Amino acid sequence: MQDAGDRIARVYRAESGGVLARLIRVFGGSFDVAEEALHEAFEAALSQWPVDGFPESPRAWLLRTARNKGIDRIRRRQKLDAIAQEELATGEGLARSPEETLEEAALGDDQLRLIFTCCNPALGTDAQVALTLRTLCGLSTEEIARAFLVPVPTMAQRLVRAKQKIQLAKIPYRIPAVEELPERLDAVLAVIYLVFTEGYAATAGDALIRRDLCGEAIRIGRLLTRLLPGRAEPLAVLALMLLHDARREARTDEEGNLVLLEDQDRSLWDRGQIEEGTRVLEAALKGGAKGAYAIQAAVAALHAQAALHEETDWAQIAALYRALSRVQPTPVVKLNLAAAVAMAEGPLAGLALLDELEGEAELGSYHLLPAARAELLRRAGRRDEAGAAYEKALSLVGNEAERRFLERRAAEVRAGRQ
Repeated sequence: MQDAGDRIARVYRAESGGVLARLIRVFGGSFDVAEEALHEAFEAALSQWPVDGFPESPRAWLLRTARNKGIDRIRRRQKLDAIAQEELATGEGLARSPEETLEEAALGDDQLRLIFTCCNPALGTDAQVALTLRTLCGLSTEEIARAFLVPVPTMAQRLVRAKQKIQLAKIPYRIPAVEELPERLDAVLAVIYLVFTEGYAATAGDALIRRDLCGEAIRIGRLLTRLLPGRAEPLAVLALMLLHDARREARTDEEGNLVLLEDQDRSLWDRGQIEEGTRVLEAALKGGAKGAYAIQAAVAALHAQAALHEETDWAQIAALYRALSRVQPTPVVKLNLAAAVAMAEGPLAGLALLDELEGEAELGSYHLLPAARAELLRRAGRRDEAGAAYEKALSLVGNEAERRFLERRAAEVRAGRQ
């Protein structure tokens, strides 16, 4: 029974996003009806599959069962409008045969509709992220709330408001027209990468890395590249995530403490994932990708190619960050540029660039600015100044793994060690 439950849970993770995407279209864009029908179908699966055996096609079974559950629910409520009544009566919303329901192109269109609906610019970023994790990834409200360290009721309200906004604003459940795609695709990619970065370097909590968020972001990234094969930027985002994620096992020690890139055991890096990320990046560049994601992926690839930290091509990385600062001239990018220049040209060169960032309001509460300054001051032998910078970083940091690292560095500086 336990094995059956685990197997059904895996089916849920693998199939719920696609099934939900189809159901939302079937039920006229109603997220609530579609989600309720999906949950009822999985409840039925939990009781029937362990007894009757698993169906040959779990997805087709779930689609058929959820469709019937949803129709029954709507009829009970007696709120089925004339258009939906006709669609359901003719079976156009969802093909009646299992073979038709498994037609991948149609299912892919439904998933693409769902991605662009969740990431509509009319919704706030927080709502876009939450709705994407809920619908496409199948995460529960509790899981999403835990991932972003907010109370469950807060996250539940966020999801409710997002779905209400879609209905009230009549946000269309469709793939954008060609002329709309650049703006809308940018929002989709930004949400996917935001989910990944929150998993890769958690802003708060005990753990530095949240593997579930990284995995979900990569999964959505793979899905998007399959659904939009002619687009290069989704490939660039996927490559960037794969190359970063390949280093995750080396980024913390057995106690969960942060390990800097220069100190990581590179034998722990996932070479298979690095090779895949490099291939995807090459395909993105051949396809014409030249934006911020492609440049960042190129930086990650240079790190991955260095067998030893000392072999890193820091001059090339600094050049790439200069290019990135022209494409995306944000204070955070300039901070990364300063760090790369410090490695290529020495700590004083990096400090000069950091001085230019001191007045940036965006970095006022960003702990990595004083942390980077402290590190360069430490390397330059200016221990008193480094100690003060570490203390400032400690006053701003929210993640416990990063806090422990900064405390160790501050203690080393106070003890007079470089």
